[in-house]
Amino acid sequence: MNNIAFVQGMTAIACGIIFGMGAFGTAIGFGILGGRFLEGMARQPELAPALLGRMFIVAAFIDAVAFIGIAFALFFMFVNPFVTGVPH
Repeated sequence: MNNIAFVQGMTAIACGIIFGMGAFGTAIGFGILGGRFLEGMARQPELAPALLGRMFIVAAFIDAVAFIGIAFALFFMFVNPFVTGVPH
């Protein structure tokens, strides 16, 4: 029982790290994306609608990476394939 509890505890810590790094990476990505969008719009205001559309597409890709990480973390948290290999 002690081994299973250890694996579950380490899995919970790993899931917290996955959530944190996903949020950190998404925040950095959105910061860079927003800054570059404002720079491009300031340089060429007539291209603002085209830049806005492209910005939303890239924002969706940035969010998708975070959501995939969250899906893996939730899979490890609730299904936890690592517990099956632990001897009782």
